[in-house]
Amino acid sequence: MSTVVFLGGGRITSAMLAGLHLSNTRHRLVVHDRNPDKLRKLKKKYNVAVELDLDRAVERADVLIVAVRPASVGGLLGAIGKQKGQLRRRRILAVSLAAGVPLRLLTKLLGRPWQWARAMPSPLCRSGRGLTAVTYSRGFPAAGRKLLSDLFATFGQVVEIRESKFDLFTVTFSPSHGYHAVASLARAAQAAGLDRKTAFLTSAHALADGIIAWREERLSLELLLEEAATPGGTAAATMAALDAAGYQQAVRKGLAAGLRRARANAGQ
Repeated sequence: MSTVVFLGGGRITSAMLAGLHLSNTRHRLVVHDRNPDKLRKLKKKYNVAVELDLDRAVERADVLIVAVRPASVGGLLGAIGKQKGQLRRRRILAVSLAAGVPLRLLTKLLGRPWQWARAMPSPLCRSGRGLTAVTYSRGFPAAGRKLLSDLFATFGQVVEIRESKFDLFTVTFSPSHGYHAVASLARAAQAAGLDRKTAFLTSAHALADGIIAWREERLSLELLLEEAATPGGTAAATMAALDAAGYQQAVRKGLAAGLRRARANAGQ
């Protein structure tokens, strides 16, 4: 049993704690944050240990999960670095959840004896149905890989991605795409005449239930598209009009914008 310390008590930490709580994890869980009120809420909700002092939190860690915004990573690791001499006797598995911040920068900011990995858990991990991408620095120990893989597998599927593709993966797999699509479809339906409740019900059915059917029935997406959009029918006309209006181009532009933001984060 390892002690997993979260640096940052924000939304993704809360989602991961929910997933770990749901799975009855045997790991010892500790959360550090500068906000005492946030720590009190997490302790009450998930029955985890909390630590307001950064140095003491790091000292307790076997696995350290850096769960702060990309712009805050440098300052946080710099603060830890001030007590680095006290940590040289220990090997810590450190995992950054900061989008766009590469392993080379993490290692430069705070290197040995720390072993760095990057991970990107989906917020859906709170329900046990998440997806987490991981990538490891060179020389990351095999036992450490298994420990992290098993940790993230407690709340969903885990995939290992080369770091060169990591940012593209993270901007593609976000559940925000689904939420945005539901909201956009529902607003369009409302504008066309449906009441708000019915518009959101039908939009959620169209997206969520369709994806569940694809995952559970294990049919090809091409076959399902063909089944749903009969030539000459309303669904086929709707999809054709969406594509003609630039739907595919809009999606590509969205992914490109996410990648640019990730690369900007890497330069911070």
